[in-house]
Amino acid sequence: MGSTGKETAHLVGQRIRELRTARGWSLSSLAVRAHLGKATMSQIEAGQRNPTLETLYAIAAQLEVGLSALVTPAGVDAPVVRGKAVQGALAAVYHDPAVTTEIYRLQIRPGRIQISPGHGPGVIEHLFITSGAVSVGPVGETIDIAAGADGSWESSGPHSYCALGDQIAEGILIIRHPR
Repeated sequence: MGSTGKETAHLVGQRIRELRTARGWSLSSLAVRAHLGKATMSQIEAGQRNPTLETLYAIAAQLEVGLSALVTPAGVDAPVVRGKAVQGALAAVYHDPAVTTEIYRLQIRPGRIQISPGHGPGVIEHLFITSGAVSVGPVGETIDIAAGADGSWESSGPHSYCALGDQIAEGILIIRHPR
């Protein structure tokens, strides 16, 4: 059974707090690193605010973890995360000695561009499009991918997602985070 939005916000906030305190960081320190206000960070950790996908990526990058580490504490179903253009559901996570691999099912809505912050040094994204077409990749260096095709890029810096045309694009996204 899935969680409500309020339950999900609480679980994500709790997980962020756990990861932050494990590093010995103050709430203010993480807020500054993630370019968020201290009040915003406090509300997220308290489960009083449901962060956007962009905000979660900004926090995850500073904690040097994949998005899955924020949204899937042990024993909890992965929620669907939403951004301006992208909606994603975590399908699987694999932890190898050198790399954590996350697999997401994505929908990219037309008429919007989503800019995701960098995910940290050496992070690679690989996207296979199952329907529709997209323009994705590092800002200023995007590639177009049509249904049945795929592409990869380093996502250490800002990168964008945009559906081409007027239909929702769907695909499978693999993100590999070096440990």
